[in-house]
Order: sequence, then structure tokens, then C-alpha cells
Amino acid sequence: MILSTCPLGVAHDHTESKKSLLEPRRIKQKENALTDRTCWIGLVIFIAICLGAAALGAIATTPEIDGWYRTIEKPSWNPPNWIFGPVWTTLYILMAIAAWLVWRPAGFAAASTPLTLFALQLALNIAWPWIFFGLHQPGWALAEIVLPWLAIAATTAAFFRCSLIAGWLLTPYLAWVSFAAVLNYTIWRINS
Repeated sequence: MILSTCPLGVAHDHTESKKSLLEPRRIKQKENALTDRTCWIGLVIFIAICLGAAALGAIATTPEIDGWYRTIEKPSWNPPNWIFGPVWTTLYILMAIAAWLVWRPAGFAAASTPLTLFALQLALNIAWPWIFFGLHQPGWALAEIVLPWLAIAATTAAFFRCSLIAGWLLTPYLAWVSFAAVLNYTIWRINS
């Protein structure tokens, strides 16, 4: 028996006679089409979840960018305010694709640990703007940002074990949150 695996991880027996494959093959193709559709729906769901998390953070952030955040002292290397939206949007889309790549081959059951870590880091990520921008507490936000950083590092390591591409897709996110932590620390120090 010769088996090959399609991109979705479904094994096919290529030793059956062509005659016996005609009708079952049509059924398998139809089943695979549903699997393909489910796979793409999964990507859309992951993107919606990640952009939903971004929207929750933006609720706290957006009104404060031109308000409180404008009034506090920031280091000279602070990026311009307009850059945060595009960077975070890109990172959330990369996160969604990475999670989808981990989920796609076998679903949630087979990838429960990495996807649980992913959900944890996403929840911790949502909390940070509410503390920093919403409560105007850079010191508390600095303490909090350590938790998502650790969760992102653990998620990235877990994703690398599942898919090199998924791990690499999370690497810019870890780098950006590292930068955000240094920026958060600096803002806290110069405004204390």
C-alpha cells in the first residue's frame, strides 16, 4: 500500500485499481472540498478573532492617543503615533495566520497546548492598552506587559514545534512587544 498525504493531512491509498477509485474518488474529492472549505473558514475565524482583539484594545487606545498620551513625556525614539495602527494590524493578521497554520493539520484537539497558549497571550495582550491608555498607568502596564511577553515567547516556541512558518510569523510580534516593553519602561521612568 502506497500512501501519500494531501496538504490537509488526509491519507490516500494509490494502489487501488482505477476502476474501484472512480466513484469513491468523487466522494473523497467532495469530502476534501468540504475540508478545504472548513480550512478556509478556519482562517477567516482566526483573522476575525485576532482583529476583534485588536478592536478591543483600540477602544481604550484610540481616544487617548490625542488626549492623555499626547501630554506625557516620551523618549526621542518614540515612533510617530500613526505607525502603531498599521504595525498592530499587520501583527494581528500574522498572529491569525500562524494560529491557523498550527490548527489546520489536525484541529484543536491535536494542537490544544499551543492554541491555549495563543488564547492566553491574546487575552493578556488585550489587557495592556486598558491599563496603559485606559487607566493612564504606565507602571502597572509595565508589570502587566511581562505576562504577555512570556506568553508570546511560550506560544512562539510551541508554534515552532508545530510549524516553522507559524513560529516565524510570531517572531515580529515578539520583537514588537519587546520594543513596546522598553518604550513602556522608558515612558514610566521619565514620567515618574
